[in-house]
Order: sequence, then structure tokens, then C-alpha cells
Amino acid sequence: MTNTGNTTDMAGMTVLVTGASGRVGRRVVETAGAAGLTVRAASRSGAVRFDWADRSTWADALRGADAAHLAYLPDVGAPGAAEAVGAFARQAVALGVRRLTLLSARGEEQAHATERAVRESGAEWTVVRASWFAQNLSEGPLLDGMRGGELVFPAGEVLEPFIDTRDIADVVVAALTGGDRFAGRTLGLTGPRLLSFRQAVAEVAAAAGREITYVPVSAREYGAALAGFGVPAGEVEFLVELFETNLDGRNAKLSEGVREVLGREPRDFADFAHECAGAGTWTS
Repeated sequence: MTNTGNTTDMAGMTVLVTGASGRVGRRVVETAGAAGLTVRAASRSGAVRFDWADRSTWADALRGADAAHLAYLPDVGAPGAAEAVGAFARQAVALGVRRLTLLSARGEEQAHATERAVRESGAEWTVVRASWFAQNLSEGPLLDGMRGGELVFPAGEVLEPFIDTRDIADVVVAALTGGDRFAGRTLGLTGPRLLSFRQAVAEVAAAAGREITYVPVSAREYGAALAGFGVPAGEVEFLVELFETNLDGRNAKLSEGVREVLGREPRDFADFAHECAGAGTWTS
């Protein structure tokens, strides 16, 4: 890999993608591969084994990589995230991995310590702060409720600039391959318009041609339901705090990150809804 001013020669560039089976990681793998990078897709059960909780898996995943995308599970602001991500970033630098991107969350104060750990690691870093994923309604734990015709969630009527995870992936790959253009920067990414969760669910329902209802509840009520499903108490408390703060309206504004990095508008939520509806996502 050679750095020529503001761009990176992608020929032979190897990128480690953590969380490669996740809503963002999977798209980073696809986008990086399409861009001609050699992709090392890492997850707890993948061909490249990687587990944030098992440090013995880190070195083999990192060794020989030029760059890495970091996505901490269960959340970038969760207890222990800053310590683990910081240790991983320092090990990456020690093994010759110079460029790191960190997937972070817009408006999440709990994530700031993790971001700081990456900034202080000695790597060339870019923090990608994303708004709420559109794909949270089509993949993952909220999908069953959407398919069942009712989304129960503690977002009230707050407005959120839902972002398509494909846009996040495009920005991540641009940052990894962009030389010094995005190094040392924190990029705020949002979709092109604000929607309440009620409006987002209504757009999904219209696209899918079926009735889906949004039922707002308090964060504490939602936490009690999670506990009833067996989610550990510590994780429940973290999620309750996260929902109480991050869904308080602080993110009800747009940012220019996608346009600045990619030179185009972010994908609209309506396009996402129609694509997923056409694929039968909410009727399967």
C-alpha cells in the first residue's frame, strides 16, 4: 500500500472489518470488496474469528492488515467499550495497521470515551458518527415487531434523520482509502430528512401495503420488557440510559457528512422502504 498525497493506492490494500455480519459491517465488506480492496471479514463465527471479549483472537485478525474498521458490540458506548477498543487500536498500531475507522453514534455521550481511546492510540483515525439506521427496522431485534404489525419502542415523537447503512459503508471505505483527506476527523452522518418513528413506520406500512402500528413507551417500560426476555440486568440499565438520553431530541437535525465525503445526497428513507417492501422484508 502506498500513500500518494490525499489518496491511497488500493491495490493490495487489506482491510479488516470487525462486526462483519452486522447491519453496517456487512455493507462495509461488500463496498470494500467492490472497490478492489482485499477484505478480511471478521466475526465471532466467521472464517476470520474475532471476538471483542476474547483478546486471543485479535492479533491473528490484525496481522498483515493495512487498515481496520471497528464496530464494538454490543454498543460503542457500553461499559468496557473504551478499554477494549483502546487496547485493540494500540495493538493494531503495534502490528503495523495504521488506518482505523470507528463506527460511533451521533449524540451518544457514552461513546465519547471510546472515540477518545481511538484518537489517542497512535493510529490515523476517522470517527464515523451515524444517526439511527434505517435498517434497524428491517434487520435485527425490531424486525419481529414490524412483521407482527406493531413496533413498541421508547422514541416518543422525537424526530430522527434515519440513515441507510449503505451510505455509512460508502463513507467508511472512502475514509479508509482516502489518504490524509479524512484522517483525524469526526464525520457526522445522517439521512436527508427528519422523520418521527411513527412517520417512519407509516412509510414502511404504506410501502409494504399492510398495517403496522407504532406504540411509544417509556425507556423504563421498554427496559422491563427486555429484562422479561432475559436480557442481562447490566445491559438493560445501559440501554435504558441510552434511550433516555439519545432519543431526547438532541439528534433532530441534519448533517452534511455524506454529501461532503461522497459528493452526493444520502439515500432517502422512502427508497429504503420500497426496496425492502419489494423484497418481502416485512411480510415474510
